[in-house]
Amino acid sequence: MIKTNELTKYYNKNARGILEVSLDIKEGEIFGFIGPNGAGKSTTVRTLLNLIFPTSGKASVMDLDIVSDSVEIRNNVGYIPSEINYYGEMTGEEFLHYAASFYDCDYLAKMKDLSKRLELDLSRKISELSTGNKKKLAIVESLQHSPKILFLDEPTSGLDPLMQNTFFSIIEEEKKQGTTIFYSSHILSEVQRICDRVAIIKEGRIIKVETIEDIMKARAKKVRVKTDKDFIHEDEDIVNIKKENGYVQFVYTGKIEKLLKLLQDKKIEDLTIIEPSLEEVFMHYYQKEDVK
Repeated sequence: MIKTNELTKYYNKNARGILEVSLDIKEGEIFGFIGPNGAGKSTTVRTLLNLIFPTSGKASVMDLDIVSDSVEIRNNVGYIPSEINYYGEMTGEEFLHYAASFYDCDYLAKMKDLSKRLELDLSRKISELSTGNKKKLAIVESLQHSPKILFLDEPTSGLDPLMQNTFFSIIEEEKKQGTTIFYSSHILSEVQRICDRVAIIKEGRIIKVETIEDIMKARAKKVRVKTDKDFIHEDEDIVNIKKENGYVQFVYTGKIEKLLKLLQDKKIEDLTIIEPSLEEVFMHYYQKEDVK
């Protein structure tokens, strides 16, 4: 449904956007796109939507070219931008009717249902809405015309935890109906909860594309040990070292035999080895100088 081939965007000679991004996103999957602020997430989304033009490379959405076929693409997508700037003098209801007028669809029932579930008061002017309520309005606007593809750029910012849960339920329902979802976020717990696959982007480049399951099953282990000797040091297999209350905690990504050798001649008072969180695995990729 979404395919890019060495997609690159420079804002000028020295301002890097994204570099040779190649992705192949399947129909009906929720595809996570993660990285810290400034990594190139929003640039990728805006380039795919032809809000900005690529410098080089190619990309297609539903087998349609993102530049020459952008109007047809927009007829089939929904988009939640990271920052919401709508017409302040309109009420929420007026804006939703206006947005729906660009599509040939029966949207009223879905508009009302989503607004009710998100506890959104459509009678208020947009300028009077809080950041969270503006984000709710963006959610309704992006979904009310039942798009085939959703582009979500930091979609939960401004939502309280209860509304985030409601939002996740809505997104999971959309997936069951066959909607393809491009989910860009720096909040790793969200990606781990909802996505099928994930791409990690660093300084404009894709450094890893995996299923959530495979990333979590990678050899990484979270180790917490209390011993009589301080034997832990930074190397390519040991990252995220923390020391507190006599314990050493770290994420280990090497072969288990090496870890056992590190431990075997130490007096171990306590030892716990568990699966790390996605955030800890993610930091492993970001701390390594060379990611293969």
